[in-house]
Amino acid sequence: MKIKSKDVTLSNVSSESVFEFLSKPVNIEHLLPKNQISDWKFSETDCSFKVQNGVVTISLIADGGEKPNKINYKSGEKSPFPFKLSININENNGNTSGYLEFDGEVNMSLKMLVKKPLINLFNDMADELHKHFAN
Repeated sequence: MKIKSKDVTLSNVSSESVFEFLSKPVNIEHLLPKNQISDWKFSETDCSFKVQNGVVTISLIADGGEKPNKINYKSGEKSPFPFKLSININENNGNTSGYLEFDGEVNMSLKMLVKKPLINLFNDMADELHKHFAN
């Protein structure tokens, strides 16, 4: 199952700044909708949190990338299914645009349950990225 968030544009922000910020797992918390997560934990290389009223734990492990245009995360052992999450960053004329790309190994029955909440989550994360750099 592949999902792409909406594109957001960050005015007067370099791709380098966005890359440095999002390549640190601790900063992923700034993108998550506060009312939808709990039990936030992080280290230098990974982070985890519970979603949907504490029912599902998501674990993200930093997995390289291509500085300053792409940051990769992969699912950790606590996640309900294997997936990859890429944050794509593009700088043009002093502005930076970006979006999230999710690629998960989800069976058909689970796909029907998780697709819409994941689309909403990734779009919310894109909005939070925009808000974070607008301040």
